[in-house]
Amino acid sequence: MEIPSKYESSKVEQHWYDYWMQHNFFTSKPDDREPYTIVIPPPNVTGVLHMGHMLNNTIQDVLIRKARLEGKNACWVPGMDHASIATEAKVVAKLKEEGIDKVDLTREEFLKHAWDWTDEYGGVILQQLKKLGASCDWSRTKFTMDDDMSASVIKVFVDLYNKGLIYRGYRMVNWDPEAKTTLSDEEVNYEEKQGLLYYLAYDIAGSDEKVTIATTRPETILGDTAICINPNDERYAHLKGKKAIVPICGRVIPIIEDEYVDIEFGTGCLKVTPAHDENDKNLGEKHSLEVIDIFNEDASLNSFGLHYEGQDRFVVRKEISKELEEKGFLVKTEQHTNKVGTSERTKAVIEPRLSDQWFLKMEDLAKPAINAVLKDGDVKLFPKKFENTYRHWMENIRDWNISRQLWWGQQIPAYYYGDGKEDFVVAENKEEALSLAQSKNPKIEKSDLRQDGDVLDTWFSSWLWPISVFGGILEPENEEVNYYYPTNDLVTGPDILFFWVARMIVAGYEFRNERPYENVYLTGLVRDKQRRKMSKSLGNSPDALKLIEDYGADGVRVGLLLSSAAGNDLMFDEALCQQGKNFANKIWNAFRLVKGWEVADIERPQSAKIGIDWYIAKFQQTLAEIEDHYSKYRISDALMAIYKLVWDDFCSWFLEIVKPEYQKPIDKKTLAEVINLFEANLKLLHPFMPFLSEEVWQHMAERTPEQALCIADWPKKVAFDEKLIAEFDFAAEVISGVRNIRKEKNIANKEVLELMELNTEDSGSKMDAIITKLGNLSTIESVDNMVEGALSFRVKSNEYFIPISGAIDFEAEIQKINEELKYTKGFLQSVQKKLSNERFVNNAPPKVVEMERKKVADAEAKIETLEKSLASLG
Repeated sequence: MEIPSKYESSKVEQHWYDYWMQHNFFTSKPDDREPYTIVIPPPNVTGVLHMGHMLNNTIQDVLIRKARLEGKNACWVPGMDHASIATEAKVVAKLKEEGIDKVDLTREEFLKHAWDWTDEYGGVILQQLKKLGASCDWSRTKFTMDDDMSASVIKVFVDLYNKGLIYRGYRMVNWDPEAKTTLSDEEVNYEEKQGLLYYLAYDIAGSDEKVTIATTRPETILGDTAICINPNDERYAHLKGKKAIVPICGRVIPIIEDEYVDIEFGTGCLKVTPAHDENDKNLGEKHSLEVIDIFNEDASLNSFGLHYEGQDRFVVRKEISKELEEKGFLVKTEQHTNKVGTSERTKAVIEPRLSDQWFLKMEDLAKPAINAVLKDGDVKLFPKKFENTYRHWMENIRDWNISRQLWWGQQIPAYYYGDGKEDFVVAENKEEALSLAQSKNPKIEKSDLRQDGDVLDTWFSSWLWPISVFGGILEPENEEVNYYYPTNDLVTGPDILFFWVARMIVAGYEFRNERPYENVYLTGLVRDKQRRKMSKSLGNSPDALKLIEDYGADGVRVGLLLSSAAGNDLMFDEALCQQGKNFANKIWNAFRLVKGWEVADIERPQSAKIGIDWYIAKFQQTLAEIEDHYSKYRISDALMAIYKLVWDDFCSWFLEIVKPEYQKPIDKKTLAEVINLFEANLKLLHPFMPFLSEEVWQHMAERTPEQALCIADWPKKVAFDEKLIAEFDFAAEVISGVRNIRKEKNIANKEVLELMELNTEDSGSKMDAIITKLGNLSTIESVDNMVEGALSFRVKSNEYFIPISGAIDFEAEIQKINEELKYTKGFLQSVQKKLSNERFVNNAPPKVVEMERKKVADAEAKIETLEKSLASLG
């Protein structure tokens, strides 16, 4: 097989991905091996690949590829989420462009458009993940609206309803006027916004007196049904039992008393609008107040809005404040900052709204999930710091509003047969519903049943994901769910720790009485170099596919992970992708170097033998370090350890040690060992750089599909000689000392030098053969005394001399050493002065004091060496 001169990712990546797919390397079926299972956090069907997906799926692919190399039955299940709100919004927008309004369609007609849209645009992101190298079992791809997935959701709803955990209630909910649906509390983001506080004067009926209230929302006065005062507030005691008149609409409303009102806040008077505020609703129920909803579902005003009917709430706010001022009701305005709830999906400002909705009781369901993470450790969060966030959410959990006023999604399986609010049954299908309804009223016919028009919250399908993808809801004892469940690792973002992660744990214990996974790795958010979150609106998010095109998938994977410490936000810098690309080129060039050597049946040099022994030990040391990083989900640290091993130890040192002399062959035994160690490196690299590593692996030798790197064996850990590693580290410093002198004195590498080592207890080394070769030395000689007229350097406590001929300007050298000596002595004095200050020594952290003492020792050693160098130059 001809070896190209350059590594060209664009020519390699599709080839090997097709090869892996052709040979079903990603496909998994239950067998007698240990399973290793990951389920993908299903991206929205509307989604396209962005930097967050790139990071998340790279980490998953690293874990799954490593498990595959370890001989486990690796199963990575891909899929998509139907994303009710986002997808319906996309379909509605598309229909609008075509001149079609959703309200003019039947549910069935709209759903046909939604499925057409999904078939045309959905799943783009899954195809894009293949470009990244994601080794999912694509034959298992699931969609939360698949028939079996939807059936699982409906079955669970019926089960929870029959257990008394799901109920229908008329409650104040979060209303998204853009999506025209309710949202759960967790889907609302609160943002501080600057606004105005409006002070409004209400006339007291039957008198000339007025009472002033303060509100941030003057448009809601049209829904006022009372004014409330504190019974202990003497300022307003004379108003007890009186009535007030709402400005503009002229509605006469009672003045009620309740200790809920804070005497110190605002004017001490509170307008009560039960339809548009949770606290006002509670007051309204307590005092039997009228409830007046002034908004349509799109937050425009309805008929209670009088002459503002049909206008948007924010338009009305400006207009009504002008009218209030013109008519003398607006006393004053003040700047005011308050927290405003916005929809996570549409960014619209949320309206509190009274509505009939379906709720799931969460308090008891949450208890096993709380214990699993916070008490028993059955589910572990990485990093551990997120346990506090989990605790806060789960211990303050509220009932889950699971109904959405949409058409795209699983339709709630409640069937109404009468006019009363309680005239309904819950069943998996219409036939079962009819049977249940007839048990209450035998005269009911199928045509009398009306299914609830709402759909279930999207998270109500995805909370079943690890179970339902294996058919575990519909067939709880099937072979697949019993083999693959519980899964091993979940990789996701901390922003959905409650939405999805916690709810999956709840579902796992409720429906299978066990955890859904053992470990949750929570990645950071991808930010730009200015620490800003990447977003389309800021224009700071690079095109993910363009990055792959420019730097190769492996380069981008390495770039992402090099900037991503466990659980912390990563500051993405495109330069890191270039670093990843450079790394790929470095490996490719190292491979070409090795394959370019001629081989002969000759004796192996001592330097090569020692070098091989050292690199085997270094490889094993790094393997142990990598395994430790993996166990702690420090994925970027694992990559960095491999990076240093391959770039520094293998390419920069090892290949130099074993490289044959110019135009001479390498011995067979050494070459075989070099190739074995190169292949071992490729195994460590493969999870991070699958394409490059497979390409090099396949060029190393003729391979059958069964010998592909993708399914090779992960290196085995064996004992290693730590002393040998330490000896090499010392030798490397000696070699660097020789090379520094060559560089400083402009001595060519081809010029052979002598090296003399001052006799000490530690002098002499088994690494001398390597030092001789890499330093291009004729000999390494031990001497008892300092060598006159030689240049010297120190490595730890050992001193070395290189005799130099007349090429050196001794006067210039002496001057240079004297300057360095003067500087070092001055530095030493400054550090010693700091250490003689008792206040510094007593108050500084021990590590800082220790560091200063080390500076003293290093400076003293350097002074000693410089003085000996001066003496030798005489």
